[in-house]
Amino acid sequence: MLPKTEIDVAHVAKLARLNLTAEEAALFQRQLGRVLEYAAKLRAAVVAGVSPAEENEEDAGETPATTPQREDEPRPWFTAEEALSNAPRQSNDLFVVPKVME
Repeated sequence: MLPKTEIDVAHVAKLARLNLTAEEAALFQRQLGRVLEYAAKLRAAVVAGVSPAEENEEDAGETPATTPQREDEPRPWFTAEEALSNAPRQSNDLFVVPKVME
């Protein structure tokens, strides 16, 4: 069994349907190991007494935590015929795509 902080790159690659060579898997395993080490350092950081960024917006000079939103209004859009006009395969006004599940 792998340690909790280690990721089995070969297994993840198989799930993602990626064909990695042994060298690529070893490289990615080392890179992910370094990322996990850095994440552990961040988890160990002492943040007691530090207030969240939302409370310090005026001091930090950063953008607000919320993004202005436009009103949601209906607009002209594609008809089904227009959307399907360049589809390589279609049936019953739907796109036909290859099956991706086993």
